[in-house]
Amino acid sequence: MTELNSFELLVLKDAVTEAIKTCYDPEIPVNIYELGLIYTVDVTPAGAVTVNMTLTSPACPAAQSLPPEVKEKIEAVKGVTSAAVNVVWEPRWETSMMSEEAKLTLNMY
Repeated sequence: MTELNSFELLVLKDAVTEAIKTCYDPEIPVNIYELGLIYTVDVTPAGAVTVNMTLTSPACPAAQSLPPEVKEKIEAVKGVTSAAVNVVWEPRWETSMMSEEAKLTLNMY
């Protein structure tokens, strides 16, 4: 397999980000990317993707379903050779991490 060049890496990272944006917390009508639950999306030249994400709280009802859903959506992106999704708790998620779009959607102004 040939390695991706820097342009191809950017394109793949954008495609992965768009795939992540199709994942929603079941209790909140905003995708997890706009909620600020995705901390990092790393793509290697070989097409391996690693995502560090968090949940709104350790007791989040979606804790068992959301990370596997994110992994599945990433693996479906053309060009991805593998995907790893790590749930991290630092920094702790707070509403200030939400995008402006998410805050508007949830009437948080």
